[in-house]
Formats: sequence, C-alpha cells, structure tokens
Amino acid sequence: MGTFDDRDLSTAIMNADSPVWTLRAAAGRQLAASAKIGEVADILSRLLLDALDTGVTQATAEALLTRSDSVGLRHVLLARSRAASFDTADQLSAALDSDPDWMTTEGADRLIRQLRELTADDDEGVRDEAEGILARMRPREEWSRDPATGPGG
Repeated sequence: MGTFDDRDLSTAIMNADSPVWTLRAAAGRQLAASAKIGEVADILSRLLLDALDTGVTQATAEALLTRSDSVGLRHVLLARSRAASFDTADQLSAALDSDPDWMTTEGADRLIRQLRELTADDDEGVRDEAEGILARMRPREEWSRDPATGPGG
C-alpha cells in the first residue's frame, strides 16, 4: 500500500462498520497496514472476530501477519484466544498455519522469536496461544538430526 493518510484511515474506520463484507475485509487489510495500528486495535479486534463473515476474519488476519512483526501476530493470537465461534477460531488458526513466510528458514526463526516474546505478554490469552503454538512446533535443530524426517526418511 502506498501512503495512508488520515483521510484514508477515516474511510477504513467507516468501512469497518459496513454491512458489506468486502468493504469490512478491505478495511481490515488497510487498518492492519496502518502505522497507527495502536489507535485502531479495537476495530481490528472486531474485524478479526467478525460474526457475519469469516472472509473478513481471514483478510484481516492475513494482513496483520503480512506485517511480519510481533504487533500483527499479537492481534491474531489475541483474537484466536477470544474467538467464540468455531468457524472464526478455525479461520484464525488457518491464517496462522498457512502463512507462507513461516515456510522459510528466516520466517520460521522470526516466528519462534516472536512467539517466545509473546509468551511474556500481559494478556493471558496471548500468552496461552503463543505457548500452545510453540509446544506444537518441533525445533528445526531436531529435524536436521532426526534421520526419520530427513531426506529419504
């Protein structure tokens, strides 16, 4: 996205309340990319937990994860910890599990660092989600030593 001025921010905030799911999804993508993410945290949370369409959840979560920073990851983990419906929780998990950046060595290492950082977060839900993901991950060092998972194994 190019420059994102206050007028664009106001439009995205307004579109976050639209009855049209595509406008809410676009608002989620725009707000996730905003430098003023702290100011729109409540709106992002609402979009991540959109009760009307998981497409809004997906678009917002993917945009937050595209930031490749702890702030974006934290928003997704917080929403995952608060998701009341199975469909929303499943969509958030799918966004986390399918982030292509995490399939690279650099991306996986960044994810592990960010998750470890978030295990000390002030919010218990964020901490629990980060710890749960780390517990399911197998350190890359083990993969390289395990002949059963190596090439030809």
